[in-house]
Amino acid sequence: MSGKTDLLNSTYIIDGVQMPLTPGKMLRECLVAPLPEADTEAPALADEREDPAPDNYSYDASLLERYAQLVDYLQKRQLPIPFAGSYTAGKVAQALLDAVWMGGHFRLGDLTLKAEWKWNDKGIGLAAAFYSSVEEACDYIDALGVKIGKYSLSGGTPSVHFKASTVAVSDEDAPEEDTLLQDLPYRTVNPRMSRRRKVAASLVPEAQDWIIYIPFDPCDFRLGGSALSQALGTSPSTAPDIQDADYFMDCYEVVRELVEDGVVKAGVTVGEGGLMSALRAMSATVGADVCIRDICKAYGDEDPVRVLFSEVPGVLVQIADIDYDYVDAELILQDVVYFPIGHPSLRKKGVTISERVEIPHILESLLNTLEGED
Repeated sequence: MSGKTDLLNSTYIIDGVQMPLTPGKMLRECLVAPLPEADTEAPALADEREDPAPDNYSYDASLLERYAQLVDYLQKRQLPIPFAGSYTAGKVAQALLDAVWMGGHFRLGDLTLKAEWKWNDKGIGLAAAFYSSVEEACDYIDALGVKIGKYSLSGGTPSVHFKASTVAVSDEDAPEEDTLLQDLPYRTVNPRMSRRRKVAASLVPEAQDWIIYIPFDPCDFRLGGSALSQALGTSPSTAPDIQDADYFMDCYEVVRELVEDGVVKAGVTVGEGGLMSALRAMSATVGADVCIRDICKAYGDEDPVRVLFSEVPGVLVQIADIDYDYVDAELILQDVVYFPIGHPSLRKKGVTISERVEIPHILESLLNTLEGED
């Protein structure tokens, strides 16, 4: 490709197939207030997708700490061109999850997203990757029932960023008692978001509390496009398939209610760097003793490296032991899968991966019963 191109308004021909919509049209249809069509027709862009290389790297579960350090020391995260769509969907999820910890009163459907792309088309596969990035973002945002407040595209090294905020509503004079859910379960009458977090980002020093992991998508743990793959210079051929918007909404509803009700004492988003990076961030001042054995078993004896470093959207929350049964009931009511993976550690900072973690006897009996079934 040569000359000046219009990445937003051009018709795309990718791998010999003409795409039905331009990126600009897809984005305009996701806006809170849709914009009119572009006045001028841009020339068509022909490109082909960059396929990922075969995954032939052997990860070593005994090097988890080393892998975590490499991810921590990663100077600049690069957008993975072969996985631009999956990476972008993950960034959408991360922006929405970053908002779940904030003070105020809102639900998922009350949020809008500010979307920023930086991109260029100076190489084979870059235009196709941009199309994939916008397409995956718009499909996922639409399925989540969220809107884009505004978007921008500027030149530069490919990157994408989203930020969530609350929607402005016309019914500003609604009485306090009416500031409840409207169009249950995803909207409120007077949504508002504080600039401050409702819950801490670091663990509270209470050894009996629980650290619970809740993945917000049931997709498999895969390392394609992950920070670990970039840090190691590997090229895994498969990325997480983030697309179950209905499940994300169910998870978001219950976690947001737990945050607003003060049940969650600390919480962090599982996003870039995966579960391991989130654990390390959460245990910067108070340590964490965790075990991921049950996660691996639930996913069919999954590789612990993939479980810890795959960038599947999710959250880590700290709750009091006395609230465990209540949280369990709330999550089960919404059919949300969760994993009690450990406790805060008062002995040392950082993350200690153990072989086993004490779990409530009711849950343990259930797990043992399931293991014994045919």
